[in-house]
Amino acid sequence: MPRTLLMTANQLKILEVKLWQAADKLRVDSSLKASEYATPILGLIFLRFASIRYKKVKPEIDAELKAPKNKLLQRNEHEIAIEKCGFYLPPEAEYEYLLALPEQKDIAKAIKQAMEKIELYKPELKGNLPKDEYFKLVSQHDKSLPKSLLKIFADIPEDATGDVFGKVYEYFLAEFALSEGQGGGEFFTPTSVVKLMVEIIEPYKGTIFDPACGSGGMFVQSNQFIDRRREELHETDAKDLMVYGCERTPETVKLARMNLAVNGLRGEIVAANSYYDDCFNSYQKFDYIMANPPFNVDDVNLDRVKGQQRFSEYGIPQNKSKGAGKKSEAVTIVPNANYLWINLFATSLKPKGRAALVMANSASDAKNSEAEIRQKIIQSGVIDCMLTLPKNMFYTVTLPATLWFFDKGKSDARPTILFIDARNIFRQVTRALREFTDEHIQNIATIVRLYRGETTRLTELIAKYKQQAAEFEKRAAIQYEVVKKVKAQKPENEKEIKRWEKGVQEEEKNYETLQARHMYFEGHIAWLNERFPNGVYEDVTGLCKATTLQEIEEQDWSLNPGRYVGVVMEEDGITEDEFLEEMQKRHHALQALNKKAVDLENQIAVNFKSICS
Repeated sequence: MPRTLLMTANQLKILEVKLWQAADKLRVDSSLKASEYATPILGLIFLRFASIRYKKVKPEIDAELKAPKNKLLQRNEHEIAIEKCGFYLPPEAEYEYLLALPEQKDIAKAIKQAMEKIELYKPELKGNLPKDEYFKLVSQHDKSLPKSLLKIFADIPEDATGDVFGKVYEYFLAEFALSEGQGGGEFFTPTSVVKLMVEIIEPYKGTIFDPACGSGGMFVQSNQFIDRRREELHETDAKDLMVYGCERTPETVKLARMNLAVNGLRGEIVAANSYYDDCFNSYQKFDYIMANPPFNVDDVNLDRVKGQQRFSEYGIPQNKSKGAGKKSEAVTIVPNANYLWINLFATSLKPKGRAALVMANSASDAKNSEAEIRQKIIQSGVIDCMLTLPKNMFYTVTLPATLWFFDKGKSDARPTILFIDARNIFRQVTRALREFTDEHIQNIATIVRLYRGETTRLTELIAKYKQQAAEFEKRAAIQYEVVKKVKAQKPENEKEIKRWEKGVQEEEKNYETLQARHMYFEGHIAWLNERFPNGVYEDVTGLCKATTLQEIEEQDWSLNPGRYVGVVMEEDGITEDEFLEEMQKRHHALQALNKKAVDLENQIAVNFKSICS
């Protein structure tokens, strides 16, 4: 099957435009509230991407159906499809079929029947796909809205997949403030943060657990990591990954199940409250765990959690008295549930398991009973790395966060904990939003890999950057010749001058873009070589520090990276990306001046020759 591709930035922008168009149609032509827009749109997104995925595997399904076989062993089409694709898409459920239905048909009914047919062959989706919601889009006088929405999403690129549901969910959180994504310290995890978590724990095969799975984005990113690594390692064996998720919001559970299905993932998502429900008997059960759990929850019933080994192995945060100000004075509460989650991650791993979680910065230095728990967890050796994120990485909140990484299989020869301060590594997307680029993710992950002794990964990454830099340099050189050729074609006709000038500007812009990409990868090569010139891990002031148990004890068992990595005195106060961007601008300006100098020198030579002749 063709390799799954990530949506490009341009494709994501197109998708956002279409989502806004769809929401605008719903705002004008339906009686739905803004908080209800997501469900019918997500259903159509599911159908669209299910059709895209199914279209890619259809030739394989048809080939097996046509191959001569023993009739007793011949499988039905839906059986082959489920094995190869994860679901079966009957003809009446294909997006193109629904899109081609005439206006006078009951499109809402056809969409509902399509969802029912998909669920028929995929029991895990039973009751999870939107159906009756589409009847809310029609009235006695106007039944055109479902067809209009189908048209809006019809031209989503077929070569772009990935965590589309996560992106759509993220969009509706940001634009329409869906309550299920923001209550109780919960918020959607940005794709770039999830990708970094995946790159560091590398969930290649086995079982992966997310006790607060939301729309299932952690699982999708894990799946994409496996696809990429299999390609890099030239592996052809079947993927071996089973995913298990808990999510307490029923509507989000449905979304996660759709996300798994359309991405061909095997596993189970259950509706549960992970504080009180241990649905998968999680103690020492999983190879990998990833989550962005709700922060700073202060109303968990202590009596319901204190007897559970998954929470109590390192101790449970406790108030000295009953929960003052609560509805029931008879209920003792956990003062802050952050360390319940941290406990859960540490205890749910197999002996060689790895975990990654997003946590509020405050947990790194929490006092009282949390400090005692933190000391025990540190002394156990399970914590591998602590990483401080930049501010403004999340769509709906500005709360600063830290990534915690656990590794039960790490070598005793490694220093106790690696601290990374990534606050100055980001790309500014909007005034209020930042993200990691793919290169940022690889650079940070490579620091952890060097710390683990995997030095070849640095060599491979630099070689990849060099190849990309060389490719853009080559393309820029070709484009420079195009610029020169276009410039030499200056017309004598005044009417053609403006068109020629516009053409020159476009070709020069293309050249500058290619040059900028060349300099971009050269900048990342320099970034890595300057910090790790010997090709092995070493502490870098202001960036990373491998810290011993004694050093951590001297800091009162704090897990705040800022206490260990030190500070680089920056007079200009700009980020790495801002520095690279400024250098690119100056490089382009210098090139332009050099070209003008050459042109001026040639003109002087011509003038001088004419004077002397």
